[in-house]
Amino acid sequence: MSKACAELFEGMDCSILGNPEEEVSGIAYRSDKVRPGDAFFCIVGFTADGHSFAQDAINRGAKVLVVERKVYLADATDVTEVVVKDTRKAMAHVAANFFDHPSKSFNLVGITGTNGKTTTTYLVEHIARVAGRKTGVIGTTGIRIGDAQEKSEHTTPESPDLQGLFARMRDERCDVVAMEVSSHALDLLRTWHTHFTVTAFTNLTQDHLDYHHTFDAYFEAKAKLFSADYPARRVICIDDKWGQELLRRCSKAEEDVITTGFDASAQIHPVSVSYELTHTSVTLEVRGARYTFSYPLVGRFNVSNVMTAFGVALQLGLKPELIVRALSDVPPVPGRLERVKTEHDGGISIYVDYAHTPDALEKALASVMALNDEAKAEGKPYGRTFCVFGCGGDRDASKRSIMGRAALAADYAIVTSDNPRHENPLAIIDDIVRGMGDAEGNYEIEPDRRNAIARAISLAQSGDSILIAGKGHEDYQLVGDEVLSFDDRKVAAEELEKRFA
Repeated sequence: MSKACAELFEGMDCSILGNPEEEVSGIAYRSDKVRPGDAFFCIVGFTADGHSFAQDAINRGAKVLVVERKVYLADATDVTEVVVKDTRKAMAHVAANFFDHPSKSFNLVGITGTNGKTTTTYLVEHIARVAGRKTGVIGTTGIRIGDAQEKSEHTTPESPDLQGLFARMRDERCDVVAMEVSSHALDLLRTWHTHFTVTAFTNLTQDHLDYHHTFDAYFEAKAKLFSADYPARRVICIDDKWGQELLRRCSKAEEDVITTGFDASAQIHPVSVSYELTHTSVTLEVRGARYTFSYPLVGRFNVSNVMTAFGVALQLGLKPELIVRALSDVPPVPGRLERVKTEHDGGISIYVDYAHTPDALEKALASVMALNDEAKAEGKPYGRTFCVFGCGGDRDASKRSIMGRAALAADYAIVTSDNPRHENPLAIIDDIVRGMGDAEGNYEIEPDRRNAIARAISLAQSGDSILIAGKGHEDYQLVGDEVLSFDDRKVAAEELEKRFA
């Protein structure tokens, strides 16, 4: 497939220096990935400037350079240059044109927020499948087209990769695609020129401040998905002030909005909730009508996710009765308060959760402890809650001490390594324990993650619960440049068998 340069840049403010009919057969933003006939976009990044790699791109066969300033190269005489104001925005624009705007071919649901995005995409996917639709998913746990699963480097891929993925989903005749939309993706214009049918907001809590620097900047990045640049039907959780501000903006623009939340003012809100060890029973009021059902997910925060998915499904035109039927039989979400199952557990309940922000850890712990309280109320022998957690390296360091404080809600915490990447694991742990103050009797440090999980299991007795937080579905650990095999679920099962088999 190829298209003329002028066709790809149609509708953009740009200057084409050279042959406007130059055929472009692909889009590249890394010079080492350039193939003959590609257009190479000189992206101005945080640590490198793509203009410096223009010669390498030409050497590899690039026929078009997209630049923010003209580059003067000895070997560029036969190369067409396109000068634009913003190469990132231009790349997203061209990618959508190159693949013939594939996101218009299906119902695309974009879900943003700090926590709950992954679970909500899974719920939306399941509801759509029960409704007989062919589905796709894009997010933290990877990419799925129908039943085919593959890995993804980013929660939301770069614009050429994203539009190419949309094109594959279009060609596979997907009807509904649920996508996590990260703040980075919105800020870096990866989703620019993408057509959304529904956009949904879950919540906003501390994360990524190493990138956005302030909460307001973090919010404004998320809020772009609810701006005039991305017209769509909206679903907004109004349990925090950020959701309420989004609602104010969307209401002012007279947009179609469904609100969700625990407050009775939300159009979808719970009338009653009963939390069990294996499922949750809920009565939801949905625009004045009440629906009572149980679903096999646990925890208060999953009530929020279920309500958001319910709202999205309504905005997709699905009937409430079908939505209830689908939610009643939803499959478990990998690494989201996922219970470890093994033949011998000694009466210990172990949950693995992706919680890697202070708010997510606090909510996951509260959910596990609430399950214990429910069991106690029924006379069952459930007792203490242990927490095994760490923080990732090369990421927002300001949240580490807050994570430490959040972990003290457990009866006992074990601080360990997460994905240290290129940081010293002990330095990360030092940052965490600064937030734990003088509560030394309530926690200990074990840098080796397997040993930390084994230690928690050795301390726990029948009726106790253990939350292993931070990595969830991940089956690896990032240490320096190495990708080590490590799955919290498998390690926990192995250590349980060692102790009790």
